[in-house]
Amino acid sequence: MTSPQPGAETSNEPSRAPLDVLVVGAGPTGLALAAQLHAYGARFRIIDRSLDRAHESRALGVQPRTLEVLAALGISDELVRHGNRAVRLKLHFGHRVAPVQLFDIGTSDTQYPYLLFISQAHTERILGEHLTAQGVRLERGTELVELHPGTDGVNGAMTCKLRQIDGTDEVMQARYVVGCDGAHSTVRDQAGIGFEGSAYPQTFVLADVEADGIEPGAAHAFLSARGILLFFPLGSPATWRILAMRPRTDSTPVEQPVTLAEAQALVDTYTSIPVRLRDPVWMTNFRLYNRGATHYRTGGVFLAGDAAHIHSPAGAQGMNTGIQDAINLGWKLALVTTNRADPALLDTYEPERAPVGRRVLRFTDRAFTVATSTSPLVRLARTQIVPHVIPLALRSRRGRALGFRTVSQLAIRYPRSPLSVNGPDLPRSGPKAGDRLPDAPVTQSDQVVTMHQALARPGFHALLCGPVAAWSGSTAAELAKRYGDLVTVHRLTRGNAPGALWDHTGQASDRLGLRDHMNTVHYLIRPDGHIGYCSGGADLQGLHTYLERWFTSPTDSPLR
Repeated sequence: MTSPQPGAETSNEPSRAPLDVLVVGAGPTGLALAAQLHAYGARFRIIDRSLDRAHESRALGVQPRTLEVLAALGISDELVRHGNRAVRLKLHFGHRVAPVQLFDIGTSDTQYPYLLFISQAHTERILGEHLTAQGVRLERGTELVELHPGTDGVNGAMTCKLRQIDGTDEVMQARYVVGCDGAHSTVRDQAGIGFEGSAYPQTFVLADVEADGIEPGAAHAFLSARGILLFFPLGSPATWRILAMRPRTDSTPVEQPVTLAEAQALVDTYTSIPVRLRDPVWMTNFRLYNRGATHYRTGGVFLAGDAAHIHSPAGAQGMNTGIQDAINLGWKLALVTTNRADPALLDTYEPERAPVGRRVLRFTDRAFTVATSTSPLVRLARTQIVPHVIPLALRSRRGRALGFRTVSQLAIRYPRSPLSVNGPDLPRSGPKAGDRLPDAPVTQSDQVVTMHQALARPGFHALLCGPVAAWSGSTAAELAKRYGDLVTVHRLTRGNAPGALWDHTGQASDRLGLRDHMNTVHYLIRPDGHIGYCSGGADLQGLHTYLERWFTSPTDSPLR
């Protein structure tokens, strides 16, 4: 019998050795994690208790940073093809309307300067089809019912009991288990990790419907003293997704079905224009929570996505934060389990991602409270002050750029991570260790691409910037000999040199802070697009020291 391919473990083919990683949950977070584990050659299984993927819209927006990290896996083009990237936002304050341009400033250094509106159902379908095309089996109808951690993921594998939909049990072992199984995470409960926070007092209605009387091609937010009503241009399975807040005095049970008449009554309450709903596809009551895990890791157990943090949909942050949790963790798990990296690499996951999760919880809570609070003071601000302040605030280019970079998640950085090391003589401006590498057009082999496209291959990328004469021909060969396909070497020059990335517009150098044509700087770019190490000059000793600290010599398990 031939050995199963990474990601192709099956329940009826018991492994002779513990599995590298068991991914529990096949929503967007689990699917993104599986895609990266597969790209890096890890042995894993992905299971989900549900028999099918989500067919409701749920999350709607994919942020620019999420599109960047998924582009490296070859997924983003398909998302963009099925999504809507030409969405405007209109804020309604009674009869006053304030149009807002989304991402019109502050996003010039990305290939995706927009919020992509696409149903979570389509996002899950595209991620799932990507995995299936790679030969990865999604084990649906399979549930984790027991988890018994070993001493850690290296020396002691965990014992997991899985239950199939027909009641059949299977006992298997895994070095690591990742809970991507949502707000009611079994993995989190079995690992004894706390989940702190509270529920918002309001009840909300979600509905995917057709609507007459509202301008198409834009998102609409109706803000009033009573609360908030949102219309999102969904497209499929219905033209519109609406989110409406029920009055605080409404005691309708969450589990009670929603009628079209109820949804229409809520719309009439908030809108100052005649809007008529029809042809509902899906409607439900729901409650919102603001909760975070007390830890993202214990031993060989990790949490990602909604298992680690749940919050309001303000700013379209939830699914995007979960996918980026998965991307951050995936390459680290894969490199450790394939013996390419020191197991201490996994200790960097929580210090990097937990602060991001906490910031998202704070940001969404504040935005949501302003939009929904029934406090007299907040209601006054929402109806009398905000309508006058927002148009003025939108005139500030600096403020708008900062806001868009925050919401788009392009501003996420890890400066305090153990993986972020700055060497000497760096340019005063430009990115530092822990920052995301900015994108810019470059010419590669006579083809115009972007830096991110040129550095999309799995693994690390050493970017050597400056005059061709500054870098000896042995530099790339020395790195390749020592680290194999773990590190790919590139040269970035302002002149057209054979084998180099040609900065034909000068934008790449400008965004890296290289104001002088003779500047010589080198960067080590992590698999998730953040800078691990950077230094001025052409002496690579600091880079070698960094790599020797975290990574080992190449193995027989090539990156994909």
